[in-house]
Amino acid sequence: MRVELINGNKKRFLDLLLLADEQESMVDKYLDKGTMFAIYDDDLKGICVVTKERDRVCEIKNIATYEKFHGQGYGKKLIDYVCDYFKDDCDTMFVGTGDSPLTVPFYKKCGFVESHRIKNFFTDNYDHLIFEAGKQLVDMVYLKKEL
Repeated sequence: MRVELINGNKKRFLDLLLLADEQESMVDKYLDKGTMFAIYDDDLKGICVVTKERDRVCEIKNIATYEKFHGQGYGKKLIDYVCDYFKDDCDTMFVGTGDSPLTVPFYKKCGFVESHRIKNFFTDNYDHLIFEAGKQLVDMVYLKKEL
């Protein structure tokens, strides 16, 4: 298993990016300024994009693994890798997600704790309703992890 830094042609991973953020115009807002990583275990398993938000603060903007590889530890390995990668430049790593029974417990398992919420983020910023695990996503839940 290896993690690689992706420097160019990040859009070639659009299929994965859209698994975690299903509107391309939203992905475009952070993709160029973000640092992208890909995890491989023989072949590509997942990606992660992290942005530097302000002094000593980073944010995971997108993390996705192909569905057939869910539950096999690739997402956690990516989170561990990016937290280690940014620990010299950042004290805090944030991640924003929908209030989903799938993603919030995953991030908590990775050591994140709930920080704050942005009301109506998904309904105000996306051109369609978003559902995950049968639940409509409305508010953005921010979690943080001290590095």
